[in-house]
Amino acid sequence: MSTPLTYASAWHAPVLVEEVCSLLTGCETILDGTLGGGGHTAALLEAGHRVIGLDRDPAALEVATARLQAAGIAGRFEAVLGNHDAIEEIPALEGRRLDGILLDLGVSSRQLDDDARGFSFRPGVLLDMRMNPTQPLDAAAWLMESDAATLTRIFREAGDEPRAARLAAEIIRRRERHPFAVSDDLVGAIRAVLGARSGPGEFARLFQAVRIAVNDELGGLARGLETLRDRLAPGGVLAVIAYHSGEDRIVKQSFRAWSTACTCPPRQPMCTCPGVAAGTLLTRRGVVALETEIAGNPRARSARLRAWRRAEGD
Repeated sequence: MSTPLTYASAWHAPVLVEEVCSLLTGCETILDGTLGGGGHTAALLEAGHRVIGLDRDPAALEVATARLQAAGIAGRFEAVLGNHDAIEEIPALEGRRLDGILLDLGVSSRQLDDDARGFSFRPGVLLDMRMNPTQPLDAAAWLMESDAATLTRIFREAGDEPRAARLAAEIIRRRERHPFAVSDDLVGAIRAVLGARSGPGEFARLFQAVRIAVNDELGGLARGLETLRDRLAPGGVLAVIAYHSGEDRIVKQSFRAWSTACTCPPRQPMCTCPGVAAGTLLTRRGVVALETEIAGNPRARSARLRAWRRAEGD
């Protein structure tokens, strides 16, 4: 197989390409639930799979469809607009069983670099951060409307911020005088709490927390994984790449629970669950990128890949 960067595009450089393809070996039809620029899909097509590419960002679908036009004409690739967290709401996927499913969570390099999408903490960038530009709630509205408890929880859980309550209070104090509209407004609140010497590391972590909240990424992932599991054909594989500890925790706990024969509470006197494991773990520990890949694609440093196989007789 070609090197990982072979599948990179202006939109995105996919991570752990060889590892993903290895885990999905033998899967005839695969759903790439986070199509992005089509990097992973290009590698899977090269390996002989048929791929359905799903993304909630119309711009991503347009770029990937153009890139993979030849495979589309050959009937080996189709692009579908929708959110992997709610595939039951997507008519094009109604009733379809899948041999493999891939999720590459988070945001693409192209989205981060496009100031018009509002993900960046560069000066003057509008606070938007919506994966799907048609959804009503953007980052500015979320910062203006969320109460102290919600702000605190998100900055603590999704941003790993020990001063989450102070940051929430600072945002509420500032928005009473001036509405949050651009990146500078949130950066100013962060610096007021973390200190004037806080910089890109802190901004990236806390802007990411806001993005996760705006797009309901953790809640959607928790809800969507079980639905995706149930769409797998017997022996099918679900592979997920996470970049955030909260995402990875949800994936790890879900895969472990599905691989356990009895899921009843420890003190329950009688087993009332099915008593049979739904499948098996393919990755006992999360798979991480090699230093050689990280050198060419620094984003790979935080990536963690986990995979699970549905039971053959299910």
